Amino acid sequence: MAPRAYWKGSLKLSLVSCPVVLYPASTSVEKTRFHMINKETGNRLKQQMIDAETGDVVESDQKGRGYELKKGRYVEIEKDELEAVQIESNHTIEIDSFVPRDEIDKRYYNHPYYLAPDGKVAVDAFAVIRDAMKDEDRVALARIVLTNREHVIAIEPLGKGLLGTTLRYPYELRDEDAYFEDIKTPKITKDMVELAGHILQTKAAHFDPSKFKDEYEDALKALVRRKASGKTVKLPEPEEKPDNVVNLMDALKASLKGKAAAKRRGHGSTARRAPARRTAKKAHRSAARHRKAS
Repeated sequence: MAPRAYWKGSLKLSLVSCPVVLYPASTSVEKTRFHMINKETGNRLKQQMIDAETGDVVESDQKGRGYELKKGRYVEIEKDELEAVQIESNHTIEIDSFVPRDEIDKRYYNHPYYLAPDGKVAVDAFAVIRDAMKDEDRVALARIVLTNREHVIAIEPLGKGLLGTTLRYPYELRDEDAYFEDIKTPKITKDMVELAGHILQTKAAHFDPSKFKDEYEDALKALVRRKASGKTVKLPEPEEKPDNVVNLMDALKASLKGKAAAKRRGHGSTARRAPARRTAKKAHRSAARHRKAS
């Protein structure tokens, strides 16, 4: 049984429309979380909203939304006034265009969602849109309203359903030039680049997220278990940062040599075991011949 839908509406391609449901594709439920507690009583703390000027506690029915026009002056916006800002994408995912997947800058990708047909009646139209996208090998760009904000969403086929990923707006991205402009362009030799290339080849692999290991999360769980069982937690000694300057070429050569040595050790251990097995077999045959002669 599918979980409760996060959003319900329609997916629309020109005059073709079908009811769809949206589910978050990611979750943080499994992450270790901590609550704020009173260290003296062990009780959990409760947050309260405080008026910044009077210091009085503000109850739920007194809270509202305000936009700051200038320092300390706000215009209040009511909930029904926000709801009155009706745009078509409030309840419809309107497909605007289809673009090649590799043209989307990865920095724009934000949150992933699963899109599925809402009910049996929607399956045919949903399948038509999905399969047409598969044939054209393009990503649909559409608009959707989530948490009172309109987002651009990139939609593409995923198995029997669709994957929708909200995209950031250009004003949400920082220009990389501000961070990269001070990076110098050093003179590096071709030999260095080739050595680095060889190191890269020794680490060549395929993308396999099942091998991802959240070591910090594992350490947090171990810490909680240890504390809960009444054991003390030994703090590690602070690591000393090396202050020596390493020659880049020497470091590259040592890295490559280390990989080659590890590879040889792997083959060598097999090779060393082989003579032992051969010696054992030879001794076994010799003993058999001796018993037969006797």
